Amino acid sequence: MSDHPPFTREHYREAAETIRRWTRHRPQIGIILGSGLNSLADEVEAANRLAYTDIPHFPPTGVAGHVGQMVLGQLAGRDVLIMQGRAHAYEGISLQHATLPVRVMHELGIRTLIVTNAAGGLNPGWHAGDLMLITDHIGLSAMVGHNPLWGPNDDSLGPRFPALSKAYDPALRRLAVKVAAELGIELRQGVYCGLAGPAFETPAEVRFLRLSGADACGMSTVPEVMVACHMGMRVLGFSGISNVAIDNLDADEAANHEEVLAAGQTLVPRLIALLRGVLAAIPVA
Repeated sequence: MSDHPPFTREHYREAAETIRRWTRHRPQIGIILGSGLNSLADEVEAANRLAYTDIPHFPPTGVAGHVGQMVLGQLAGRDVLIMQGRAHAYEGISLQHATLPVRVMHELGIRTLIVTNAAGGLNPGWHAGDLMLITDHIGLSAMVGHNPLWGPNDDSLGPRFPALSKAYDPALRRLAVKVAAELGIELRQGVYCGLAGPAFETPAEVRFLRLSGADACGMSTVPEVMVACHMGMRVLGFSGISNVAIDNLDADEAANHEEVLAAGQTLVPRLIALLRGVLAAIPVA
Protein backbone atom coordinates (compact mmCIF):
# COMPACT_ATOMS: atom_id res chain seq x y z
CA MET A 1 0.00 0.00 0.00
CA SER A 2 1.25 3.47 -0.87
CA ASP A 3 2.47 5.67 1.97
CA HIS A 4 1.75 8.85 -0.03
CA PRO A 5 0.12 11.55 2.14
CA PRO A 6 -3.55 12.31 1.38
CA PHE A 7 -4.20 13.90 -1.99
CA THR A 8 -5.83 17.33 -1.92
CA ARG A 9 -7.75 19.48 -4.34
CA GLU A 10 -4.50 21.15 -5.34
CA HIS A 11 -3.25 17.82 -6.69
CA TYR A 12 -6.44 17.41 -8.73
CA ARG A 13 -6.18 20.97 -10.06
CA GLU A 14 -2.56 20.50 -11.07
CA ALA A 15 -3.43 17.38 -13.07
CA ALA A 16 -6.47 19.07 -14.63
CA GLU A 17 -4.46 22.10 -15.69
CA THR A 18 -1.90 19.86 -17.42
CA ILE A 19 -4.72 18.20 -19.38
CA ARG A 20 -6.31 21.56 -20.30
CA ARG A 21 -3.00 22.88 -21.65
CA TRP A 22 -2.53 19.77 -23.75
CA THR A 23 -5.92 19.68 -25.51
CA ARG A 24 -8.53 22.05 -26.90
CA HIS A 25 -11.32 19.61 -26.05
CA ARG A 26 -13.55 20.39 -23.07
CA PRO A 27 -15.18 17.06 -22.27
CA GLN A 28 -18.57 16.76 -20.62
CA ILE A 29 -18.65 12.97 -20.25
CA GLY A 30 -15.97 10.70 -18.84
CA ILE A 31 -15.63 7.00 -19.73
CA ILE A 32 -13.43 4.44 -17.97
CA LEU A 33 -12.62 1.30 -19.97
CA GLY A 34 -12.00 -2.03 -18.26
CA SER A 35 -9.88 -5.03 -19.20
CA GLY A 36 -9.95 -5.89 -22.89
CA LEU A 37 -12.24 -2.96 -23.79
CA ASN A 38 -9.61 -0.50 -25.01
CA SER A 39 -10.64 -0.44 -28.66
CA LEU A 40 -13.60 1.86 -27.98
CA ALA A 41 -11.08 4.69 -27.77
CA ASP A 42 -10.10 4.02 -31.39
CA GLU A 43 -13.55 5.35 -32.36
CA VAL A 44 -12.82 8.83 -31.01
CA GLU A 45 -12.58 11.58 -33.63
CA ALA A 46 -10.06 14.44 -33.55
CA ALA A 47 -8.42 12.58 -30.71
CA ASN A 48 -5.69 13.85 -28.42
CA ARG A 49 -3.84 11.17 -26.44
CA LEU A 50 -1.81 11.52 -23.28
CA ALA A 51 -0.08 8.81 -21.27
CA TYR A 52 -0.98 8.66 -17.60
CA THR A 53 2.71 8.95 -16.81
CA ASP A 54 2.68 12.46 -18.34
CA ILE A 55 -0.07 13.70 -16.01
CA PRO A 56 0.98 14.89 -12.54
CA HIS A 57 -0.05 12.55 -9.71
CA PHE A 58 -1.87 10.11 -12.02
CA PRO A 59 -1.54 6.46 -10.99
CA PRO A 60 0.14 4.24 -13.59
CA THR A 61 -1.39 0.92 -14.53
CA GLY A 62 0.60 -2.24 -15.12
CA VAL A 63 -2.16 -4.79 -15.74
CA ALA A 64 -2.43 -6.50 -19.14
CA GLY A 65 -5.34 -5.10 -21.11
CA HIS A 66 -5.03 -1.62 -19.56
CA VAL A 67 -3.19 0.72 -21.94
CA GLY A 68 -2.68 3.53 -19.44
CA GLN A 69 -3.62 6.36 -21.77
CA MET A 70 -6.15 9.18 -21.77
CA VAL A 71 -8.00 9.96 -25.01
CA LEU A 72 -9.98 13.17 -25.52
CA GLY A 73 -12.09 14.01 -28.55
CA GLN A 74 -15.52 13.48 -30.02
CA LEU A 75 -17.62 10.33 -29.95
CA ALA A 76 -21.21 10.25 -31.21
CA GLY A 77 -21.18 14.05 -31.31
CA ARG A 78 -20.14 14.44 -27.67
CA ASP A 79 -16.90 15.74 -26.22
CA VAL A 80 -15.56 12.85 -24.16
CA LEU A 81 -12.62 11.90 -22.02
CA ILE A 82 -11.84 8.20 -22.23
CA MET A 83 -9.48 6.40 -19.90
CA GLN A 84 -7.92 3.38 -21.59
CA GLY A 85 -7.44 1.33 -18.47
CA ARG A 86 -7.45 2.05 -14.77
CA ALA A 87 -5.17 1.60 -11.80
CA HIS A 88 -6.14 -0.85 -9.06
CA ALA A 89 -5.33 -0.76 -5.36
CA TYR A 90 -4.00 -4.32 -5.59
CA GLU A 91 -1.11 -2.90 -7.65
CA GLY A 92 0.19 -1.36 -4.43
CA ILE A 93 -1.39 2.10 -4.35
CA SER A 94 -3.98 3.63 -2.07
CA LEU A 95 -7.64 3.72 -3.09
CA GLN A 96 -7.46 7.51 -2.93
CA HIS A 97 -4.69 7.37 -5.53
CA ALA A 98 -6.52 4.80 -7.67
CA THR A 99 -9.60 7.03 -7.81
CA LEU A 100 -7.70 10.28 -8.38
CA PRO A 101 -8.61 10.30 -12.12
CA VAL A 102 -12.30 10.62 -11.22
CA ARG A 103 -11.50 13.63 -9.02
CA VAL A 104 -9.56 15.13 -11.92
CA MET A 105 -12.48 14.55 -14.31
CA HIS A 106 -14.71 16.49 -11.93
CA GLU A 107 -12.12 19.28 -11.78
CA LEU A 108 -12.27 19.41 -15.60
CA GLY A 109 -16.02 20.03 -15.45
CA ILE A 110 -17.19 16.48 -16.19
CA ARG A 111 -20.43 15.67 -14.39
CA THR A 112 -21.40 12.37 -16.07
CA LEU A 113 -19.27 9.25 -15.69
CA ILE A 114 -19.66 5.97 -17.58
CA VAL A 115 -17.76 3.05 -16.05
CA THR A 116 -17.13 -0.29 -17.72
CA ASN A 117 -15.46 -3.45 -16.51
CA ALA A 118 -14.85 -7.08 -17.26
CA ALA A 119 -16.62 -9.13 -14.61
CA GLY A 120 -17.06 -12.71 -13.51
CA GLY A 121 -20.60 -13.97 -13.96
CA LEU A 122 -22.28 -15.15 -10.76
CA ASN A 123 -25.84 -15.43 -12.05
CA PRO A 124 -26.17 -19.10 -13.08
CA GLY A 125 -28.37 -18.19 -16.04
CA TRP A 126 -25.75 -15.95 -17.66
CA HIS A 127 -22.88 -16.72 -20.02
CA ALA A 128 -19.47 -15.34 -20.96
CA GLY A 129 -20.01 -12.61 -23.53
CA ASP A 130 -23.18 -11.18 -21.94
CA LEU A 131 -23.51 -7.44 -21.35
CA MET A 132 -24.85 -6.28 -17.99
CA LEU A 133 -26.22 -2.89 -17.02
CA ILE A 134 -25.16 -2.27 -13.42
CA THR A 135 -28.27 -1.42 -11.41
CA ASP A 136 -26.57 -1.37 -8.02
CA HIS A 137 -23.43 -2.62 -6.33
CA ILE A 138 -22.25 -4.39 -3.22
CA GLY A 139 -19.07 -2.67 -2.10
CA LEU A 140 -17.85 -5.65 -0.12
CA SER A 141 -14.30 -4.32 0.20
CA ALA A 142 -15.56 -0.86 1.19
CA MET A 143 -17.90 -2.36 3.78
CA VAL A 144 -14.97 -3.96 5.59
CA GLY A 145 -12.69 -0.94 5.53
CA HIS A 146 -11.16 -0.75 2.05
CA ASN A 147 -12.92 2.54 1.28
CA PRO A 148 -11.73 5.42 -0.97
CA LEU A 149 -13.52 8.00 1.22
CA TRP A 150 -11.54 7.22 4.37
CA GLY A 151 -9.46 10.10 5.69
CA PRO A 152 -10.10 13.84 5.98
CA ASN A 153 -13.14 15.03 4.01
CA ASP A 154 -12.96 18.06 1.71
CA ASP A 155 -16.39 19.66 2.07
CA SER A 156 -15.85 21.61 -1.14
CA LEU A 157 -15.93 18.30 -3.01
CA GLY A 158 -18.71 16.48 -1.21
CA PRO A 159 -20.30 15.56 2.13
CA ARG A 160 -18.70 13.47 4.85
CA PHE A 161 -21.49 10.87 4.53
CA PRO A 162 -22.64 10.64 0.90
CA ALA A 163 -25.84 8.77 0.02
CA LEU A 164 -25.43 5.83 -2.35
CA SER A 165 -29.08 4.77 -2.70
CA LYS A 166 -29.04 5.96 -6.31
CA ALA A 167 -25.38 5.42 -7.13
CA TYR A 168 -26.28 4.44 -10.72
CA ASP A 169 -28.46 7.22 -12.11
CA PRO A 170 -32.02 5.93 -12.73
CA ALA A 171 -32.63 8.15 -15.76
CA LEU A 172 -29.38 7.04 -17.39
CA ARG A 173 -30.22 3.40 -16.71
CA ARG A 174 -33.63 3.81 -18.36
CA LEU A 175 -31.94 5.46 -21.33
CA ALA A 176 -29.47 2.57 -21.67
CA VAL A 177 -32.30 0.01 -21.64
CA LYS A 178 -34.18 2.00 -24.29
CA VAL A 179 -31.13 2.31 -26.56
CA ALA A 180 -30.28 -1.38 -26.19
CA ALA A 181 -33.83 -2.35 -27.19
CA GLU A 182 -33.73 -0.06 -30.22
CA LEU A 183 -30.44 -1.60 -31.33
CA GLY A 184 -31.54 -5.17 -30.68
CA ILE A 185 -28.76 -5.68 -28.10
CA GLU A 186 -29.54 -8.07 -25.26
CA LEU A 187 -28.73 -6.20 -22.07
CA ARG A 188 -28.79 -8.00 -18.75
CA GLN A 189 -29.45 -5.99 -15.60
CA GLY A 190 -27.90 -6.84 -12.29
CA VAL A 191 -25.88 -6.13 -9.17
CA TYR A 192 -22.09 -5.88 -9.31
CA CYS A 193 -19.99 -6.90 -6.32
CA GLY A 194 -16.68 -5.09 -5.90
CA LEU A 195 -13.81 -7.14 -4.46
CA ALA A 196 -10.22 -6.19 -3.66
CA GLY A 197 -8.47 -8.89 -5.73
CA PRO A 198 -6.12 -9.81 -7.25
CA ALA A 199 -6.96 -13.49 -6.80
CA PHE A 200 -10.02 -14.97 -8.49
CA GLU A 201 -12.75 -16.26 -6.17
CA THR A 202 -12.84 -19.67 -4.54
CA PRO A 203 -15.92 -21.85 -5.17
CA ALA A 204 -17.11 -21.15 -1.61
CA GLU A 205 -16.77 -17.41 -2.19
CA VAL A 206 -18.74 -17.70 -5.43
CA ARG A 207 -21.58 -19.42 -3.61
CA PHE A 208 -21.43 -16.80 -0.84
CA LEU A 209 -21.57 -13.92 -3.34
CA ARG A 210 -24.58 -15.44 -5.08
CA LEU A 211 -26.37 -15.60 -1.75
CA SER A 212 -25.57 -11.91 -1.21
CA GLY A 213 -27.59 -11.01 -4.30
CA ALA A 214 -24.70 -10.25 -6.65
CA ASP A 215 -24.99 -11.14 -10.35
CA ALA A 216 -21.37 -10.35 -11.27
CA CYS A 217 -18.14 -9.55 -9.48
CA GLY A 218 -14.85 -7.85 -10.21
CA MET A 219 -11.88 -5.97 -8.81
CA SER A 220 -12.67 -2.37 -9.79
CA THR A 221 -15.45 0.17 -10.42
CA VAL A 222 -16.99 0.45 -6.94
CA PRO A 223 -14.30 2.84 -5.57
CA GLU A 224 -14.62 5.05 -8.67
CA VAL A 225 -18.41 5.12 -8.37
CA MET A 226 -18.24 6.00 -4.68
CA VAL A 227 -15.91 8.90 -5.38
CA ALA A 228 -18.08 10.10 -8.28
CA CYS A 229 -21.20 9.98 -6.08
CA HIS A 230 -19.34 11.84 -3.34
CA MET A 231 -18.96 14.74 -5.81
CA GLY A 232 -22.53 14.55 -7.15
CA MET A 233 -21.66 13.10 -10.55
CA ARG A 234 -24.19 11.02 -12.49
CA VAL A 235 -22.99 7.46 -13.07
CA LEU A 236 -23.85 4.79 -15.62
CA GLY A 237 -22.16 1.40 -15.45
CA PHE A 238 -21.75 -1.67 -17.65
CA SER A 239 -20.12 -5.04 -17.00
CA GLY A 240 -18.95 -7.36 -19.72
CA ILE A 241 -19.36 -10.89 -18.42
CA SER A 242 -15.95 -12.24 -19.31
CA ASN A 243 -16.08 -15.59 -17.55
CA VAL A 244 -18.48 -17.66 -15.50
CA ALA A 245 -17.36 -17.87 -11.88
CA ILE A 246 -16.56 -21.43 -10.80
CA ASP A 247 -18.62 -22.74 -7.88
CA ASN A 248 -17.58 -26.41 -8.01
CA LEU A 249 -14.47 -27.67 -6.23
CA ASP A 250 -14.14 -30.53 -8.70
CA ALA A 251 -14.43 -28.43 -11.87
CA ASP A 252 -11.61 -28.89 -14.39
CA GLU A 253 -11.72 -25.22 -15.45
CA ALA A 254 -9.79 -22.43 -13.75
CA ALA A 255 -10.37 -18.69 -14.12
CA ASN A 256 -7.55 -16.71 -15.74
CA HIS A 257 -6.90 -13.22 -17.04
CA GLU A 258 -6.36 -14.41 -20.63
CA GLU A 259 -9.99 -15.51 -20.94
CA VAL A 260 -11.06 -12.15 -19.54
CA LEU A 261 -9.18 -10.34 -22.32
CA ALA A 262 -10.47 -12.73 -24.99
CA ALA A 263 -14.09 -12.29 -23.90
CA GLY A 264 -13.59 -8.54 -24.00
CA GLN A 265 -12.90 -8.77 -27.72
CA THR A 266 -16.25 -10.48 -28.35
CA LEU A 267 -18.05 -7.88 -26.24
CA VAL A 268 -16.49 -4.80 -27.77
CA PRO A 269 -18.65 -4.44 -30.93
CA ARG A 270 -21.89 -4.54 -28.95
CA LEU A 271 -20.54 -2.31 -26.20
CA ILE A 272 -19.33 0.24 -28.77
CA ALA A 273 -22.73 0.30 -30.46
CA LEU A 274 -24.51 0.65 -27.14
CA LEU A 275 -22.24 3.42 -25.85
CA ARG A 276 -22.52 5.32 -29.13
CA GLY A 277 -26.29 5.16 -28.89
CA VAL A 278 -26.31 6.24 -25.26
CA LEU A 279 -23.90 9.11 -25.87
CA ALA A 280 -25.97 10.41 -28.78
CA ALA A 281 -29.10 10.43 -26.63
CA ILE A 282 -27.70 11.45 -23.26
CA PRO A 283 -28.81 14.89 -22.06
CA VAL A 284 -25.82 17.13 -21.42
CA ALA A 285 -26.15 20.61 -19.93
